[in-house]
Formats: sequence, structure tokens, C-alpha cells
Amino acid sequence: MLRLRLSIVALALVLPALAHAQSAADSAGIRQAALDYIEGWYAADGDRMARALHPELAKRIQNIDPQGRYWIRDMTASELVRGTRAGGGSQTPAEQRRRDVHILDVFQNAASVRLDASTWIDYLHLVRQPDGRWLIVNVLWEVRR
Repeated sequence: MLRLRLSIVALALVLPALAHAQSAADSAGIRQAALDYIEGWYAADGDRMARALHPELAKRIQNIDPQGRYWIRDMTASELVRGTRAGGGSQTPAEQRRRDVHILDVFQNAASVRLDASTWIDYLHLVRQPDGRWLIVNVLWEVRR
């Protein structure tokens, strides 16, 4: 009985350390993808932007037209990379280039991030690829008003 209790205590001490090590690596990969995305945008670096995006990315914002009708604006990965290469956020003054990454949740191969940027907030969903890289698959964003 004592041996069983000692085994349980040892396991309880070891498991959180193992989980933390994996979580730290995942957090670093998630944070890097988010930073490649926003810093790529500010630097007009299309390759860096592309490195952060899943090929099937969907970026969306809800807009309202002058008649009060709501609609969703969609953007694909290729549109976002093209826009980045065309200048992206390179005109944003350096002091306004916010890049605050907040990892909200990680579960297995999925993660949610809030990214506070210069004049907007992005909510990112990321997926872990078989090679361990994290890529952004969804973005829902809102402009600060």
C-alpha cells in the first residue's frame, strides 16, 4: 500500500512538469506564428506572413453598409500575402505598431490567441501541423472604434 501511495505521489509530481515542457514549446510556436503574422504585415514581408498562415486560412470581419445592412468581408491566405507584399502595414508609424500576443487557450492541436494590433484586434485560431509547426487557420477581427 505504501509503495502504491509513493508511486501516485511521484506520478503527481512528474506529470505537471512533463505537461509544462510541452506547453512551453507549444506556447513558443504559437507566439512565433502570431508574431510572424503581425510583424510580417508591418514589415510588408510576404514570406514571413505566408510562413504563419495555413493555406486554407479564412480571415473575416463583420461590416455594416450605409443602409445599415451587415455583411461579412472574407480574405484568403493568398489575398493576405498579396496585400502584405503590396505594402501591408508598412506605413504604420513605428510607435503605433502594437503586437501584443495573448494566448487564450491551447488544447491538443488547437489554440486561440488574441492579438492587439495598431488599430484593430485579431482573434486567431491556430492548428498544430504534423511537423509541430503552428499555423493560423482562422482570423476574426474588429477595428477599434
